[in-house]
This record gives sequence, structure tokens and C-alpha cells, in this order.
Amino acid sequence: MGAVKKNLLGSMILGINTLGAIPVFSAESWGGEGQLGFVLARGNSDADTVNAKLEMAKETASWKNAFGFAALRASSEGDRNAERYATSWQTDYRFSPRSYWYGGARYEDDRFSGFDYQASLVTGLGHRFVDEEDFKLFGQAGLGFRRLESALTGLAEDNVIFSGELRYEQKLTDTTSLKNKLIVEAGEANTFLSNELALRVKINTRLSLAAGLGVRHNTDPPSGRDKTDTLTTLNLVYGF
Repeated sequence: MGAVKKNLLGSMILGINTLGAIPVFSAESWGGEGQLGFVLARGNSDADTVNAKLEMAKETASWKNAFGFAALRASSEGDRNAERYATSWQTDYRFSPRSYWYGGARYEDDRFSGFDYQASLVTGLGHRFVDEEDFKLFGQAGLGFRRLESALTGLAEDNVIFSGELRYEQKLTDTTSLKNKLIVEAGEANTFLSNELALRVKINTRLSLAAGLGVRHNTDPPSGRDKTDTLTTLNLVYGF
């Protein structure tokens, strides 16, 4: 099963690079940020939680590549109660100052969602509704293909999906900002929604503290699994 996952993920990334063609790569360096949060509790109860994120992007006049990775592991009283790994890739081609075409891939392995994995390949159009220094609002929507595999039965389902994303960023003060990212993947087998809200406070030009609230929802999880998960985080963010 592990080999199948690797082959599927490799094929999806190859497909996105093919869609974006060769011009997306240039000599310009990648920029982005990494996040890390860790909680260790000992005493009346034992609990461990660690979460990490990495987001990188490289942009030219017409093209943009973006890569993301996230991981979460949590345990209580020695028993693992959360484990999730996710990766994504997106290539944009800007055909006007504020509009772009995109192709993207997303792969997620959530050991406690009831799905062995969810993998999607999508394409569509995006628009920068507001793109100011203190306020940004981006949105994109498209169609694609998704494969779900149940962890209970091992059966996989393929279906066409609608994919949408909305990003909001606002600078509240010179050192404080608010960010929100909403993702929707709607298909016959399941509709997946994810919303991440974060309040950030700058420590210096590179480091920030981020307090976040994440909500994830699957409308049709396998039997015995909850539809909604929430996660509250306090992370150290390093920009590069």
C-alpha cells in the first residue's frame, strides 16, 4: 500500500509540472516560512503534541510555483490520538495583473480520519481581488479529480470534484497581522473543508509568534469517525 501511495503522489506532481511546463523554474531563489509548535505535559496527565509546517514559493513575472508540507502528531497517556501528514503543490500562470490560471495537487495521510489517504489533482482560475500591502484577498476555483481510500475497507473511490480556496490577510498594526485560509473540495464521495485562522505577532524581521485555530470537516467519513476536527496551536514562525 505504501508503494501505491508513493507512485500516486509522484504521478500527481509530475502531472502538475507537465501542466505548468518548463518556464516555471528559474534561477531565482525560493522564499517562504517554516513553523514549529510543541507541547509537553507531565504530572497528573501526560500529553505530547508537535506540529510543523513549511511553505515555499518561487515567482517570476508570469509564473509562480508554491509547495507546502504539514505534519501533526499527538498522544495522551502514551496513546497516539492524532497523526497527519499533508503535502501540496501549485503552479500559477498570470495572464493579467490580477488573474491567473493554476494547476495543483494535494495529498493527505490522516491516520485518524478514517481515510487511508485523500489525493487530488485540480485546475482552474484564480483572482487577486485585493492586493495591497495592508490587505490581501485572493480566491480561486476549479475542477479536478480525487481518489479516496478507506482505512476500514481498503477500497478506493475516484470522483470528479469542485475545488475552491479563499485567502485573506490583513495587517492590524506594524507588528500584528491576521490570516485566514479556507479550502473546499466537494465531490460525490465526500466534501472536505479546511479553515485555518492565525493571529501573528512579529518578534523581529525573521521571527514571529502565531496563535492559530484550525477546523477540518469531512461530510462522509467512514463509519465510526467524527466529521469535524479542531486544532489550536501556538507556533514559532521563521521567514526566509
